Amino acid sequence: MTSVAGRETSTSADRAVKRRRVLDVLAGAGADAVWLTSSPALSWYLDGSRVHTSLLGPPVAAVRVDAAGDLVRVFANEAERLVAEELPPGVAVEAVDWHAPLVDERHGPAWAEESLAGPLRAARAVLLPGERRRYAALCRDTAEALTAELMRAVPDETERALAGRLSAALVARGADPVVVMVAGASRLHHRHPLPTSATLGTRAMVVVCARRDGLISNATRWVRFGPAATAEADGDAALRAVESDAFRATRHGATLGEVLSEIAAAYPRHGFAPDEWTRHHQGGAAGYAGRDPRASPRGTELVQDGQAFAWNPTAHARKIEDTVLLDGGRVTVLTRDGVWPETDVDGVPRPLELPL
Repeated sequence: MTSVAGRETSTSADRAVKRRRVLDVLAGAGADAVWLTSSPALSWYLDGSRVHTSLLGPPVAAVRVDAAGDLVRVFANEAERLVAEELPPGVAVEAVDWHAPLVDERHGPAWAEESLAGPLRAARAVLLPGERRRYAALCRDTAEALTAELMRAVPDETERALAGRLSAALVARGADPVVVMVAGASRLHHRHPLPTSATLGTRAMVVVCARRDGLISNATRWVRFGPAATAEADGDAALRAVESDAFRATRHGATLGEVLSEIAAAYPRHGFAPDEWTRHHQGGAAGYAGRDPRASPRGTELVQDGQAFAWNPTAHARKIEDTVLLDGGRVTVLTRDGVWPETDVDGVPRPLELPL
């Protein structure tokens, strides 16, 4: 492993595997070259390089991959920083004017990334050793940040104040807080609760997606001030059972559509409405995008051993979510810190509500 500005990069062996995977995609499509232009593809291919300046903006680099080698084209005003702090050593870099297109056909014909989106997504699905280390470290740091900040929560704290503390904790750990949602007791009916000035009250849900080295961790946590009602505890246990069925359905060779079908069937099996799965997306593959991709009823993407997932079964005022790795046919939870209270569900440790 090498270090770029304090950032762990993968081994040259990992990089060689990534290049071979892309060349295999090109060969399968009968293509000579491809321009990688999206943040997920670039961060993956360039060992987690931060190829953005704005969290909302497009990448400031593009990579042409062909049999002769790789060419990274970057805006000139970004080139020195990217070479010094982000890009893997030894890559060919071409600086262009800030107003010039990053994709330049004068280098020869090449396919657009969008034309090969499915095969390229499959090519980055199985995590390599360096990626596994980086992802495990990010997920652990995410879990630790959640635990540290939520243990300090109080009922009269506002959602925005908690979101601000959590965002700062993630940034301090070198991660971008790309999603931070908080719902206090008065807003738990919202499934994507962006934080407001409402106070936490008796119960709160927090959802985070944190990005570091291009990889994105996903986790949801709950806190409660005071005792839980029996019906609420029973409902939480039922949702954990739905999630357990989702984990069981995450098998090498299954399609994401097939997994989603089994998740949908799990809701009524555990006491929820048969159409509960239609009221919120259920998650999907994880890695270099929040969901890479999100599972859909007709999704044909194949589950692969060595791939990460973030399923998020959801019901009214209930949700459970963690980033997991399918490894040797078993699900391993990555977003754990050994401190947050847990329970065992079919051999998998799952988070409980934190009593405060």
